[in-house]
Amino acid sequence: MSKTRNGNFFEDFRVGMKLRHATPRTLTEGDRSLYIGLTGSRAVLGTAETNARQLGFERRPLEDLLVFNTAFGKTVPDISLNAVANLGYAEVRFRAPVFPGDTLAVESEVIGLKENSSRKSGVVYVRSTARNQHGREVLGWIRWVMVHKRDPGAACGDALVPATQPVVPAGQLACGDYDARIAEIPSMTGVADLWDDYAVGERIDHPGAMTINDSDHSIATRLYQNTARAHFDGHAMAAGGGRRLVYGGHIISVCRALSYDGLENVLSILAINGGSHVNPTHAGDTIACATQVIDKIDLGQRHVAGLRLRTIGVKNAGTQAIAFAEPGQGRPAHPPEVVLDLDYTIAMPKRQH
Repeated sequence: MSKTRNGNFFEDFRVGMKLRHATPRTLTEGDRSLYIGLTGSRAVLGTAETNARQLGFERRPLEDLLVFNTAFGKTVPDISLNAVANLGYAEVRFRAPVFPGDTLAVESEVIGLKENSSRKSGVVYVRSTARNQHGREVLGWIRWVMVHKRDPGAACGDALVPATQPVVPAGQLACGDYDARIAEIPSMTGVADLWDDYAVGERIDHPGAMTINDSDHSIATRLYQNTARAHFDGHAMAAGGGRRLVYGGHIISVCRALSYDGLENVLSILAINGGSHVNPTHAGDTIACATQVIDKIDLGQRHVAGLRLRTIGVKNAGTQAIAFAEPGQGRPAHPPEVVLDLDYTIAMPKRQH
């Protein structure tokens, strides 16, 4: 008998396998404060109770990416403890706000598998769902992760790569109900730009940059209870000739915080349509980002509409290194300084006429 928990390796997964992840997690105001300390988040609804009440909420919700990263962390011991790297996301839907005191429980289903040609690892595709203490789904997503094999010679079944939606359709976006008070947001941010003021194709170079310290990404992965060896175990990474990787969700959170300048009046993230961690990030790297408006979306609401955005993050370079493809052109291959390419949809107030 053995109680050693070595996690799942690639050959342990089967399409259709369902996993109920331990343990449910109650999020608190302390989690919010630590998240702000790690990322510098200035999201309006998450910054002050007075902001949230003035804009029509009974209390301020937790930041979307704090919720996502916490729910993601629940899946790690079962799915990516033995990961080489997390590769990408699709169909991430934020379905309901989460408040301090809410408890999240997460389940996953394996929806695809593909062994790599080296036979040393393979890619695992999973669909995960987070629910609150009332059983309501608050978040769902697909991700794919490269996982080591325990035995390179182990036989694996036929490859199955699931089809994913390139964009979460407008009809599947859960925006919530906002009233006319939401138009008061410029009085809090000091910036008048609302949904009407953004144009498709517009580029926003965010002026800030943030250096990732060893303590930053170490504390972040602990906050999310993300126990993947690639982030935690420097000895194991050095034995393989590498260094600890910064968790990709932390890079997304940092870029979201940096993008506040230019997108001050964002209310929430409605969906992540797709995302890739293009190159690794390590402690000491400095992150900067730029955003392009891909589309403007009618959500069928009087006071709020959607913007589909593409944010590209780079390490140790200015935003001049970021190239967005022109309309109608294919996306160019990314240079080595690009670490994140994120396609997501946000909610923003419309100008009241």
